[in-house]
Amino acid sequence: MAYRADEGSVRLSYAEYAGHVERFAGALYELGVRPGDVVACQLPNWWQAQALLLAATRLEAVAAPIMTTIRPRELERMLRLLGASVCVTVDEWAGFGHAAALGEIAHRLPELRHRVVIGEPADGEIDFRSFFEETPWEGCHPVALDDAWEDPDCVALVLFTSGTSGEPKGALHTQNTMYASAISVGDVHDFGRDSVRFTPHALMHIVGQDNALAVLLAGASMVLLDDWSGGLGLRVLAGSGTTDLVAGPSFVHDVIAAIGGKPACLPALRTVRCVGTTVPKQLVPQVSGVLGARLLSGWGMTEIGTGTVTRSDDPPDWAAHSDGRPVMGMELDLRSVTEITKDRPGRLFVRGSGVCLATVGRDSGELTVTAEHDDGWYDTGDLAVPDGRGGIRLMGRAGDRIGGVFMIPVGDVESELLKNPGVEDVALVGYPESDGGELACAVVVPATEPPVTLDELRTYLADQGMTEWYLPSRVEYVDALPRNGNGKVRKELLRRWLVDTA
Repeated sequence: MAYRADEGSVRLSYAEYAGHVERFAGALYELGVRPGDVVACQLPNWWQAQALLLAATRLEAVAAPIMTTIRPRELERMLRLLGASVCVTVDEWAGFGHAAALGEIAHRLPELRHRVVIGEPADGEIDFRSFFEETPWEGCHPVALDDAWEDPDCVALVLFTSGTSGEPKGALHTQNTMYASAISVGDVHDFGRDSVRFTPHALMHIVGQDNALAVLLAGASMVLLDDWSGGLGLRVLAGSGTTDLVAGPSFVHDVIAAIGGKPACLPALRTVRCVGTTVPKQLVPQVSGVLGARLLSGWGMTEIGTGTVTRSDDPPDWAAHSDGRPVMGMELDLRSVTEITKDRPGRLFVRGSGVCLATVGRDSGELTVTAEHDDGWYDTGDLAVPDGRGGIRLMGRAGDRIGGVFMIPVGDVESELLKNPGVEDVALVGYPESDGGELACAVVVPATEPPVTLDELRTYLADQGMTEWYLPSRVEYVDALPRNGNGKVRKELLRRWLVDTA
């Protein structure tokens, strides 16, 4: 089921969906798409988006989903790097003219042969609805289902990282790496044909792709929503009979806020799996008390898909203390030159079947083949400690760490600050001090007027028994924290802002 904020809902059976995939594959073939060609797609969470990506795979082409938040400067770099021959986009979305922007850069992209638009196409653009949806291209491409063959270890999907800690990279995934990631969650969670999974994350992102493939492999039902608010998300949860919600903590918080903290009537909802960032501790009882579901946590990234998940045999509140154990086919390695403690977490490396074949720099074009470095171990850039049950607890990104020899446990401090009634939202960010060290600033979205003061925050944390040098030495106030499309706080923007305002 696909919900569009402006048009209601659309239901598609598996047979109907498969028919669209075949039709779209025929349309792409008519546009000259052949094995190895790159088909870029920049679309909202509409049913056509995933069918199109599957159609590209059907032709053994390379699918390249791109977030709708990406603007022309970055889009041009991505399309040039990939040598995309077809780009499918929307005429306008969230107040931005995507089709017009693509048209303005197209003349600088000689390999881009076709621009396809869902909506109102202009001159030189192909109307998706008439060419892809309404023209019966089924059977027009020479790849028959019975004798189709493809190499599952060839690059089939390119997904770009957000670049919040460095140059954005394209993660080159194969059908095997994506399959390994998608099947791993079903291996440990009760997920089958009677399941209805909803994620507000973009189909153009690894979470959306991982979710969509997991649903197809299980024969389950998938729910899409093209626009987000807590109230709309709540209506979709109730109206779709969702059994499993997969969402970052900020999305879950929005739903709970829309309910007003009172228990909701969502009898079908069994689990809420938080992904993307560490779960704030207070969210665990809220999910249980308000949504009536169990909260599970998990960690992954664009380059590896799903890495860890908590399980049903873990303690009920374990998501507040752990990001889970490694999934099937995934190995973890915490590395440090000293003993690993909460104050001195280890750097997290992973190796396994879901790790991408290679990465390529969006701007530099530098290609790094995973298997050719460190015996296949991939440096995630994350810092973590053991959770005591064979899993890990993330302590932040190496680029986000605050401190020197001893590191401030950013996630723990943020979780405690969020419990303060004067704090609506918060990010702990490092800023340089005069002697060359680094101190912590609490960037706060205040919940009260006047806003909570630095002394009040420090006293509050101290009263919780928190180590003194963990406490912020500066506070700044903002109306909202800058977040990317998956709800992660863009701390690199806050760090630059703190330096400029020092």
